[in-house]
Amino acid sequence: MRVFLALAFAACCAGPIRGVAVAAGGPFHEPLIRVVDLEIGQQTTVELADGSTATVRLLDVQEARDPIRHAVRRTEVRVEVNGQVGTLSAGLYHLPIMLGGVRIDCAVTAGYNVDNVRRDYALEAAARLRLWPADSPLLRPGSFRYPLRQRWFATLTWSDIEPIDAGTQISRQVAYHNGVDIGGAEGRVEVVAATGGLVVSSGLAVLDEYDEGAPVRPRYDVVYLRDERGWYYRYSHFQSIDAEIVPGREVQPGQRLGVLGKEGASGGWAHLHFHISSRQPSGAWGLQNAYAFLHEAYRRQVDPPVLACARPQQLIRAGDTVELDGSESWSACGTIREYHWTFTDGATASGARVERKYPAPGKYAEILRVTDRQGNVDYDFAYVQVLDPERPNRYTPSLHATYAPTFGIVAGDPVEFQVRAFRMTEGEEVWDFGDGSPPVRTRSDGNVTPLAPDGYAKVTHRYQEPGDYLVHVSRRDSRGVPAHARLYVRVGPKDSNP
Repeated sequence: MRVFLALAFAACCAGPIRGVAVAAGGPFHEPLIRVVDLEIGQQTTVELADGSTATVRLLDVQEARDPIRHAVRRTEVRVEVNGQVGTLSAGLYHLPIMLGGVRIDCAVTAGYNVDNVRRDYALEAAARLRLWPADSPLLRPGSFRYPLRQRWFATLTWSDIEPIDAGTQISRQVAYHNGVDIGGAEGRVEVVAATGGLVVSSGLAVLDEYDEGAPVRPRYDVVYLRDERGWYYRYSHFQSIDAEIVPGREVQPGQRLGVLGKEGASGGWAHLHFHISSRQPSGAWGLQNAYAFLHEAYRRQVDPPVLACARPQQLIRAGDTVELDGSESWSACGTIREYHWTFTDGATASGARVERKYPAPGKYAEILRVTDRQGNVDYDFAYVQVLDPERPNRYTPSLHATYAPTFGIVAGDPVEFQVRAFRMTEGEEVWDFGDGSPPVRTRSDGNVTPLAPDGYAKVTHRYQEPGDYLVHVSRRDSRGVPAHARLYVRVGPKDSNP
């Protein structure tokens, strides 16, 4: 039986694993995280960053696969920490929990190595667990920032190990997402450095020397940074990279790198692909789940009272029932008082988890409103792709909608909305801006040429009154199959400060 342990988050790299050591390219600072890869039934004792210890045992791993692609959609990972038993879910939008006096999460399980075209995690055991002291931040304050100047969940995302249900034909061979994709308005959103560090590559220009075997894959739309932890950060799909971001340059946290776009292997939708690589317990380079770090960084910077979460996206067949889950929503006061769902057909439901049956094919965007015990409200949208039984091997039409700016909008400001249709070229998008104004029609290109510079249809709208607005855009293909998308726009009074 094998136990794989990384004491300084993959501090299997050369040099001391405690304190500060000298690594290639500058000082090495020990992360706060500890990582252990375990087989079922194994137990190990982990020394945490504050010098305390935690005894961890992996009790069981259960992976739920869908009947369409046989992809892992949900996991239940039972662990015992310091004598207390609890259940974790791997990756996706799950945040660390408190168990046995420590913070712990599960990054990935072995089932993600099966029929996976990527297998980027370097996992050689049944599950990977990550641990922090009970009162510890996930990363040292000031060392990590949210990498976009944009509101949280402003539009679509793909998270760590989320199955990618994209393209046209459905394949049983699955690509689980490596890192986090954060959608945004093409050409309108600044990408900034999540950490300070060294520019290793910028476009096709590459630093002459960097860590042997490091996971650096240059491309014209990609920037790689290496930080003081020895971690590598990939930023992809830039519309433009700033001229001063060149190999060998040191950047500061929050420094602008360029502008968000859809270049490279983006699939035609505008987003930042962001992922972190570091040495894993196996000794190989592998991915470090980024979602929890992004969540923590955004909270530090923006201080939101509540963040709704109705993700990940769902894939089912027409006639099937799916569970929609808002339980990963977060509140600064610690308690969500109400989960309220509004569905495309006008029906409503309450509860963190609700079941919903879909008789007809389409791409649906269902509204989740969460209210915490102090009355603070936030919205998110659950996307459900419902396959057509007459075309069981093809994905349904879909839309990517977004807007800019997302911060500091006041009454009367122009807001640019963008949308692009996928898997359909017929029809038009119909916009409802949520303020009682007449519907507006646009016609995007259907992603016929993914990197077409004018692929997104654009429309400008001004809100005359402050408030919270739910935007709805829809389009139908030649067979009448609908695609829906939604956005949440906050508008302040004219005299408010952004």
